[in-house]
Parts: sequence; C-alpha cells; structure tokens
Amino acid sequence: MKTAFSPSPNNPPGQCTCPKGSVFLRDRLPEEHKEELIQRRAKELQQHKARTTSVLSRLLFALPNSPLRYPIQGFIVRPLTAALIPGLGLYAEQRDSYKVGMIPQRQQMVILTQIRMVSLSVSKGILTTKFSAEGVTVQGDGETELTMESNSLVVLNNLLSNMFYTSTVYHIHTGDLVSFTFENHEAWFPIIIKQPKMPVLYDMGTDISSHVTITTKTFVRYPQLKVLLSSIRLFYSNIKVIIADDSFKPEKITGENIQHYIMPPAQGWFAGRNLAVSQVTTKYFLWVDDDFVFTEKTKIEKLVEVMEAVPELDMVGGAVQGDQFYFSLIYEEGEDGDGGCLHRKSKMKFNSLPSYPQCSLANGVVNFFLARTDAVRRVGFDPKLQRVAHSEFFMDGLGSLLVATCNHVSIGHQRLKHNNQYIQYRYPPKTDENMKYQLQFFKNYLKCVRFG
Repeated sequence: MKTAFSPSPNNPPGQCTCPKGSVFLRDRLPEEHKEELIQRRAKELQQHKARTTSVLSRLLFALPNSPLRYPIQGFIVRPLTAALIPGLGLYAEQRDSYKVGMIPQRQQMVILTQIRMVSLSVSKGILTTKFSAEGVTVQGDGETELTMESNSLVVLNNLLSNMFYTSTVYHIHTGDLVSFTFENHEAWFPIIIKQPKMPVLYDMGTDISSHVTITTKTFVRYPQLKVLLSSIRLFYSNIKVIIADDSFKPEKITGENIQHYIMPPAQGWFAGRNLAVSQVTTKYFLWVDDDFVFTEKTKIEKLVEVMEAVPELDMVGGAVQGDQFYFSLIYEEGEDGDGGCLHRKSKMKFNSLPSYPQCSLANGVVNFFLARTDAVRRVGFDPKLQRVAHSEFFMDGLGSLLVATCNHVSIGHQRLKHNNQYIQYRYPPKTDENMKYQLQFFKNYLKCVRFG
C-alpha cells in the first residue's frame, strides 16, 4: 500500500552547538544539588511537552496522483460538537463496486491489509453520516471506524459530502488525525479541535491618553523621577502615569493622573514591572526608566501608529539618547538530555516592516518601548530576577512576542548623579549572577548561553 503519512512525530532535534565564549550553565549549579536539579528539570520538560505538543505537530506528506479529495488545512471543530467534514470526495475509474471506510488510527494497519476501501480514520471522536440511499452498505456509523461500499460513485460521493466528525474528548486545543483510504491509496489530514476564544478588546477612545499609559519603576531616585514626570507633563498633560516604588523610605508622589504604588523595600526590577503593568487599563503601555526625560522627539503617537498599522506586533522599541539598542536571540532546542543553546547577538535585526523602513523586526529592544498590554501580561516578568535583568524577559517571550525596533522616536537620558544606595543594589554580587544562570538552566532548559 502507498502510505502518505507515517504516524510518528518529527525527527527530534540533534545536539546543539554552543557558540564560542558561551557560559555552560551546568557548571554554575551547586554540586550538592546538581543531580537532583537535573532530574527535576527533565521531569518538568516532559510536562511542558505534554502541554504544548499534539498530533498537529506531526509531519504529513501528500503523494501524487491520488483519487482522494480532502481538506488539508483549516478544518477546525469545537469540542464535543458535530461538524461537517468539508471537501471529501473520490475520483476513481468506473467499476462494479466501491468501498469507503473510516478506521481508528490504532487499528489501521491490520484492517487495511484485509479489505480494500476508501477511508477516513479517527481516534479522538466518532464519524457519522446523515445521508441514506439504496445500493450502499455502511458499517460503523457513529463509531471511530466507518466503512462504506457502493456500486455507484455518485452515491458514494454523496455519502462523503455528508460526513460528520464529533470529538468525544473535551480539550481547549488539541487535534485528531484522519486516515482516508481507497484501495492502495492512503491520505491523512488533521482536524483541529479548539474551544473558540472570546475577543478581549480595548476601546481606543479619541486621544493618546485613552490609547497609552506610561509605566515606570523607581528605587531611591526621586530627583530623577521628578524630572521625568515634569518632562512628561510638558508634552502630555493628561496621560496616566503608573509608578511602582520599592524604595526604603518612600516619598509621596502626587499629581493628576499619577498612580503611585508602594512596594515592600527592594523587591526588585521585574517585580515592580509586574505591578505597574498589572494596573494598566489601556490597550498599550509605554515603558520608561525613571531617569529618562521626554523631549520633542518623544512622539508616542508615532509608535502607536506603527502598532496599529501592523496589528501582529506586540512591542516596538525606540531609541534612548540616540542609541537604538536591539538584539536577536539565536536559539537551538538541542537534545532532551542536555538542553538548548542560546546566543544573544546585539545589533542584529531582521527584515523591515512594510511601509515603515525605519522599523525592523528583532527579538529584544531597549527599556523604552510601547507594548500591547495583554501580550506582555501573558509572558510576565519573573520576580526572581531582582536586579540586573532585561534580556531574560525577551528570552521568556521568544516565539510569543513579535518585537520591532524603530529609530524615528527617541527619549532623552538624564545625566547620572552619584547615589551610593542605588549603586549598591544596581550592581549585584557574583551570587546573583550564578542564580540567574541556574534559573536559565532550569526554567529555559538551556545548556549554554552567550551574550554578545
């Protein structure tokens, strides 16, 4: 029999190659807990794969000159709901009789060697036909296996055009594979079983204040924060500003449309980001550091224009003091036993955006960016990273966030003033660096990283 598909997953990835100069993360694990951590990590990976992979990940091949017609893409059904399978048909030579069948995936090889037929096969649902006619034999109606035989090609195609699939297992997003055979021809096609999502929409209103909220995190830098707030009000008098503050001795920050949230002391950079973003009620938020300053080149509207013109985007970064910092993340999955390899390449970007040549796709941008609120909330900022952390957010968002960098919108940077208390927390000890590497080893299942 000609087989159009072998029901096995794609070939697993091979061992990845660590770039020269990489940090090997296993070397940063504490010796007394190394083996225990490795075992727990392997268990968590299997749980992750169970959540994120399905039969829809398998590779399908279509052989030439098949008399079978079937849907190859886009057939989506709701769980536990009957749906007509579109486009089924048989285009064969005239003969005395025709036989069509639907066979469960687990039994297909045994049955196909015993009888000749045209078939569809399922394992997570049942097959039914709502068309009846003389001169046709149907077996297995309402079951996982269904076969049909007729001496009329017209009748057989009428049956196929009235074939329904109903999933029998509730799942919000999974799939089934259908085996469709006739004599020595075999084809496979996917059915996507998916619970429809309700849209979550934001009313954009009529001005920039209803489009964007400005967010920042501050720590013992009130003089710089006050300069930032004054500069914002020079250009945007009504826009809401949200401040997350984990200073040891909080000062009261007041003003119209300013929300000041006091945190426990020294909770850290990412914890503050999570707090600030959690309070945003607009479609977008603009992230700025507390020592930035708005200038005549800080045109939030231009960033909104890009995001609205390219709705697939989740984030667009600008330039700080003329420096358009961005990077790309080159990631190889590697083998299950070792983990993946990651290389951060600074100043590497991809193609430019249509109609916006000043903007290009990348994987990470500077701390001055406009982001889609719901998209960033789905990724989140890991609060374990308290001090130096930036690339780690984009690592967690790789494959989930579509990011661009633009050079036509810029913000200023205040001149640094010496602050012993801030410096003490800004530059972490070696133990913090090791903790970050250990986190990347476990959470991101990495073997090695290189930040270039």
